[in-house]
Amino acid sequence: MDLRIFTEPQQGATYDDLLAVAKATEDLGFDAFFRSDHYLSMGSGDGLPGPTDAWTTLAGLARETSRIRLGTLVSSATFRHPGVLAIQVAQVDQMSGGRVELGLGAGWFAQEHAAYGIPFPEKRFGLLTEQLELITGLWGTPVGEHYDFAGEHYQLKHSPALPKPVQSRVPIIVGGSGPKRTPALAARYATEYNQSFPAPADVQDRVAVVRAACEEAGRDPSTLTFSVAQVLCAGRDDAEVARRADAIGRDVGEVRAVGFAGTPSAVVDRIGSYRELGITRVYLQVLDLHDLDHLELVASEVATQLG
Repeated sequence: MDLRIFTEPQQGATYDDLLAVAKATEDLGFDAFFRSDHYLSMGSGDGLPGPTDAWTTLAGLARETSRIRLGTLVSSATFRHPGVLAIQVAQVDQMSGGRVELGLGAGWFAQEHAAYGIPFPEKRFGLLTEQLELITGLWGTPVGEHYDFAGEHYQLKHSPALPKPVQSRVPIIVGGSGPKRTPALAARYATEYNQSFPAPADVQDRVAVVRAACEEAGRDPSTLTFSVAQVLCAGRDDAEVARRADAIGRDVGEVRAVGFAGTPSAVVDRIGSYRELGITRVYLQVLDLHDLDHLELVASEVATQLG
């Protein structure tokens, strides 16, 4: 089971905060450091000192880490032109020595678009579909050849399709709960299908739908990684769990019901229940970026039991 650390910097974090978590992620043996791609805080917090850009952050971390995978969960198709995003991701992949992964979604948070003057069309699934085709097309074009794309939303003419990533195929993560279009996109373009904060009872049915979409597309479902993301709130005893829940403004009963929460044995059991459903990768959403002891607890008393 891959254990990945997943952060939400829009809630309030500097680059130095993220660097400290990324270095702890690497030193403690976790598989990857991921971050959300948002420009506005959510909920009642002030988000100070303000947002950090996802791909600028990952570029810095690419040079200050050496082992962990780095990526977004997920970038919004509304934020960047796909031609520019393809260049950015390829460059960060080069800077990291081939450790980058791209999570890409349609975008959903209208308020952050309004706050920073980013267009937010009512219909965005077409943008996402064309971006996935265009980005993989640019990366897949042999060096010395050119790439053309004529879509409804984007047009590229005689692109040199450079630079290339270090990896022969940058892993692409697609997620969501849609019953038809999202599974079809995952089957066609993704290396990983992610469920972010699902009700545990819904996980099995969503996995089955995506597996069926793979089979319909003529793809072996075993070539797709299935993952989930849930909030992390672990403690050595009930008092420590309650303290950590309070620190992130969450109800302790709610995080126990849906998240990776409780004592280490309870977290192991929850992750193990997902493994039985075909999940082989989990993203531990870490909301208190200054509580590095939290990560150490999971590394020493959860990861060691999962193998």
